[in-house]
Amino acid sequence: MTAKATGHYTLKPDGLYLQFDRLFHAPIEDVWYSLTNPNAMKAWIGTYTGRPETGGVRFLMTFEEGGDWQNVSILECDPPHRFLVDSGPAPEGMRVFCHLVEGGGMTTLTLGQRLANPADAASMGPGWDFYLDRLSAARAGRAMPTWEEYYPALSPYYKELPVPDGVRT
Repeated sequence: MTAKATGHYTLKPDGLYLQFDRLFHAPIEDVWYSLTNPNAMKAWIGTYTGRPETGGVRFLMTFEEGGDWQNVSILECDPPHRFLVDSGPAPEGMRVFCHLVEGGGMTTLTLGQRLANPADAASMGPGWDFYLDRLSAARAGRAMPTWEEYYPALSPYYKELPVPDGVRT
């Protein structure tokens, strides 16, 4: 597999997001399960402990060196269509959304992470491309990509990504 940069910026009322899209030949509930079931998540990103219905869980990215458990607040959850989560206080914390739409036997996943600074895209972009490609590989039963395929190779794409007008750089 050859790593490819796929992110783009989108401006939302609460800030600048780096956004990614992936298409899956699967029902929406199936993709939702891959994103929200702690055992299914182990194959591509990590896991969590706790009960999401309480509005918070503890999350561990198992493919990060020296990763620590993080407290994650679930701000919005509308299964199987979308969720919005925060980990840590702003501006250092991370806000991530996932939206799922099904049509024609396929499901589109749109994932976005709010950025405190557009310069953060140089490291965040390759990271999300890596994890989303791992999600695709896990779902398809393919070999997992390696981090070295993504970083620093994809960083120049994100450094040069045009920032929308009105955003301070």
